[in-house]
Amino acid sequence: MSTTPDVTVTVIVYNDAERLPRAVASLRRQTHRNIEIVISDDHSTDATPDVARRLAAADDRVTYLRLPENSGGCSAPRNRALDIARAPYLMFLDSDDELPERAVELLLAAHAEADVDFTMGAVERVRVDTGRTSTWMPHLVAERRTVRGIEAEPALFFEHLSTSKMYRRDFLGRNGLRFPEGIHYEDQLFSAQAYCLARAFTVLPEPVYRWYIAPFEAAESASISNQRHKLTNVRDRVHVQRLIDAFLVSSGQTDAVREAKDHKFLKHDFRMYAGDLPFRDEEWLRGFADIVNPYLAELSPGAYARLPRAERVVTRLVRDGRLRDAQLAARGLGHGVAPRETALDGDGRVYWGAEVPPAASRGDLDVTDLGLDTRPFPSAQFRHEITRVERGPGASVDLAIRTYDPGLRLPVGPQVATLLLAPGRRRMRSRFRLDPVRPGVFEGSARLDLAEAPLPLDGFEGTRHPVLLLTSGRLRNTSLLLAPLSFPPFRARIDYRRGATPHEVTVEPEGRGTGRLQLRWTPVGVTARLIRPLARRAGARVGSRVRGAARTVASAVR
Repeated sequence: MSTTPDVTVTVIVYNDAERLPRAVASLRRQTHRNIEIVISDDHSTDATPDVARRLAAADDRVTYLRLPENSGGCSAPRNRALDIARAPYLMFLDSDDELPERAVELLLAAHAEADVDFTMGAVERVRVDTGRTSTWMPHLVAERRTVRGIEAEPALFFEHLSTSKMYRRDFLGRNGLRFPEGIHYEDQLFSAQAYCLARAFTVLPEPVYRWYIAPFEAAESASISNQRHKLTNVRDRVHVQRLIDAFLVSSGQTDAVREAKDHKFLKHDFRMYAGDLPFRDEEWLRGFADIVNPYLAELSPGAYARLPRAERVVTRLVRDGRLRDAQLAARGLGHGVAPRETALDGDGRVYWGAEVPPAASRGDLDVTDLGLDTRPFPSAQFRHEITRVERGPGASVDLAIRTYDPGLRLPVGPQVATLLLAPGRRRMRSRFRLDPVRPGVFEGSARLDLAEAPLPLDGFEGTRHPVLLLTSGRLRNTSLLLAPLSFPPFRARIDYRRGATPHEVTVEPEGRGTGRLQLRWTPVGVTARLIRPLARRAGARVGSRVRGAARTVASAVR
């Protein structure tokens, strides 16, 4: 390339020969053509060098840079590319992601319109397991604006990705801003420093980065962010927070900025670990508390006050060493799941747990504001737990269920409850009785006959989780149903009536998130391989008459 490029985009890669061509192809498709592409290889040991050299040979805008030894992180390959970049504007791309076609054009145009140190845009997240797309931190990029320093919008600390931004080269050089080497979560420190050092930056609502998320990737190949099961991961994350804190102090940031950064840690970083707590063993929990508690004690009280009540409870229980209680409180975070028990003090304040906590913990464990005894019945908070899962006759599942009602919203005596499940367009209802055991606790037994599920004629492939319905007069309350975190999965083949496609149904623990009962349907047999695709295509074209014909054919085949 003879002319000076407008933008240098660095693609960092390590042992990713399969996905590197996709990343580079997204750069070659950019509507703004005058770019330099630097492939910075962290000393890969697979076919990446051969692939990178072929990509460089195919386009004179591509340069291949190989580090002499593996650095074990993202920072060194980015910094080595910075040393050779020729353009006045800089961007970064990971080899497993892409840039949307107009990303460079949009960000560069925003630089031309305002004197800013960097521009940033929306990040499109793509789940590789489901194909679903969403926007990362959508509220932060909802409108176009130029921000005059981070103090004007400290909530932007939540958008800590370095890859969603285009930086002026002289801004990085003037401030000696490079990626910190030898640590993980380098983006968080680099982005915090960039936010604090920038005089101004422009935010765009258009997508400028496509981030592929593989949340259930094998542990050995998962990204750093998906290795939360490792205590070293917890330690790395806390370490980088301390580095950020030191920078905020040395650069003279205000208390408001520091509180916003503390809130971001609690609401984002700590929150991710909190959701995993129910699935961790006792040794891990102790190690986790030993790492995070000294740091939690240093954070601003105002940062805690801004948390939703359920998250404040979990954080306080960890700080108090009540780790088993923290696991209970973490089940159903974000879904309005009630505590099993509450305690009342002499002033009428309601607290999480069976006993009134010590004075230092009361502010966080005070759940009076949840209105457990006063909120409208449709939004009332209960806690429904499956205590036993057994295979029943045929294709049925027998469940023992316990309901906790700490607000005493249900009248004394037996209650009629309903399990709701919708593997198709219609709901399956299984009624059962909940009998009182003691005030605020009910127990019952329910049977889900999966052969009675009203599946569509063309079948259903996917997972569903039953929920529990309670009624009070004409009012309805539908709530999450928690399950044992582990039990032996079992499968059943079901030949549904009415000509529907046969299925294999797997009953299993969810194994992540809130830990619900998971039911997984997979169409099987000739109708699944041949007739089901035909019925779906035909149904989309001409409607119910063709679906009826497909049903007749399916019945004949079966």
